[in-house]
Amino acid sequence: MRPYEKNPSAIYAQSFATVRSEARLDRFGPGMQALAIRLIHACGMVEVADRLAFSPAAYEAGRDALLGGAPVLCDCEMVGAGIIRRYLPAENEVVVTLNDPRVPGIAAGIGNTRSAAAVELWADRLEGAVVAVGNAPTALFHLLELIDQGAPKPALILGFPVGFVGAAESKAELAERPRGCEFVALRGRRGGSAIASAAVNALAAGLPEEKGD
Repeated sequence: MRPYEKNPSAIYAQSFATVRSEARLDRFGPGMQALAIRLIHACGMVEVADRLAFSPAAYEAGRDALLGGAPVLCDCEMVGAGIIRRYLPAENEVVVTLNDPRVPGIAAGIGNTRSAAAVELWADRLEGAVVAVGNAPTALFHLLELIDQGAPKPALILGFPVGFVGAAESKAELAERPRGCEFVALRGRRGGSAIASAAVNALAAGLPEEKGD
C-alpha cells in the first residue's frame, strides 16, 4: 500500500495550498477567492477559476442574505445534500421542491420539465433568497423567465447547471442579462451539484482549512 495522508487538517491544508499554487486567483477579491477555491476543491479542476463569471457584489450579497436568515433554494436533492448545515449562520432553511407531488401537474401545465416546474413552487420564498442551481438548465432558464414576468428577485443566483443541452446557454443568459440580480456562474458545459453546494458552503463559512471538515 502506498503511504497516504490521514490527518484531516493536513489534507485540507495541502489541498488548498495546491489550488492556490496552480489556479489563477488574482482577479478575485477575498470573498470570491474563497468561493473559487471551494469550487476548484469540489471538482479538482483549477481551470474553473478562469471560467467563473460573477457580479461585483455577488459574494457579499450571498453572505449577507445567509446572515439575515434567507433560505437556500436548490434545484435538486443532491445540491441540498451537499450543503453543510452546521456552517449555515442562521439555521437557514434548505429548500428542494423537485419531489413535491404537485410538480408533475405543474410541468404538464407549463409544458416544461419537472425541474422547471419545481421552480414555480419557490414563489413565496424567492425574494432575497440564495438560489443554487447545480443540475438542470431548465431550472435556471425558468427562474429567469419568472423574474422577467415580475417574480421577486433573489439576493443571489448561483448558476452551475451541467450538461450538453442548455447548460452553457442558461449560464450565458444569466451572466449577460442578470435582471438586476447578483450572480455567480460557471461558463460552459461544466457544473454540477457538488460545485453548487460548495458555493453555498463558501458563502456560509469561507474556507474549512481550520475546521477539519
